[in-house]
Amino acid sequence: MTPAPRRSAPAKAKSAIPQIGWRTPQPAPIVLVSGPEEVCAERAIAGVREFLKSEDPSLEVTDVRADDYTAGTLLGVTSPSLFGEPRLVRVGGVEKCSDTFLTEALAYIEHPQDGATVVLRHTGASVRGKKLLDAIRAGQGNGIEIACPAIKRDSDRFDFAVGEFKAAQKKIAPVALRSLVSAFADDLTELAAACQQLIADVPGDIDERTVERYYGGRVETSAFTVADTAIAGHYGQALLALRHALASGADPVPLVAAVAMKLRTMARVAGNRESSGALAQRLGMKDWQVDRARRDLVGWSATTLGMAIHATARADAEVKGASRDAVFALERMITIIATRQPYGR
Repeated sequence: MTPAPRRSAPAKAKSAIPQIGWRTPQPAPIVLVSGPEEVCAERAIAGVREFLKSEDPSLEVTDVRADDYTAGTLLGVTSPSLFGEPRLVRVGGVEKCSDTFLTEALAYIEHPQDGATVVLRHTGASVRGKKLLDAIRAGQGNGIEIACPAIKRDSDRFDFAVGEFKAAQKKIAPVALRSLVSAFADDLTELAAACQQLIADVPGDIDERTVERYYGGRVETSAFTVADTAIAGHYGQALLALRHALASGADPVPLVAAVAMKLRTMARVAGNRESSGALAQRLGMKDWQVDRARRDLVGWSATTLGMAIHATARADAEVKGASRDAVFALERMITIIATRQPYGR
């Protein structure tokens, strides 16, 4: 029996309502918080609450689940009270909403209650609720949308961290920022928490020693620390970093991937004399990535770079099953990259 095709998340229709950044949220009768990145969504919803609370401390806040919904709830919690306090209603699980909620929400956005702000959280994980999203984006309810797309690429995580410190009017050294992002490359929630801890704890500017003091264990086992040390030609340090990473439970596959990513970036930048800004725009990169790659290329030639890329490709195949000894494959790759010589010389 042929399985039914899997239903994908709804394609986002062209929106007729204002698009607001999650770092600068503002209230409206209907606030649609869309997208999978939960950290950003939580910040946006909290920001709406803080905005309203600053305008009127008597704000009433109510949480509603769209997937466990009782008929009449939405109208009940948005209706004016005896004293006319402003109301904030936070609705979660819209991507799993019940038929009853969908019907009542569609009716509500045609006639929103005065003094009420309804925040609808839809992760985009399903097509459920698409009719409601389309209606809001078409302009019903006088709403706004706060998009929270997934943050997956290194450059996106770097931009996220930059935004954290910029929003707090806090300075962090580029090397320290790089170390911090590398240390929490797999978990945006932890990266956000680390940024906020440094912002709260450190009175002055943040340098690399500060990041090392707080998160040294995480930084030392980072795949990018291994890659950076090897590419810089520090053979002994690179092997120590590799063994520390493996002893800490690091997976060989991401370790090779980190090295490969840096070498690919170096190869794309090598030989180009354009300005960092122009080259970054043409290659679809950030200025800092171009600048970093150019620093990494010091002392490298086309021959040694090609040899390193070949060694990394071989190690990639071996750690994915082509060899029984993944550790040896990693050590050989690191040796070739750090010494810039064929293995065994």
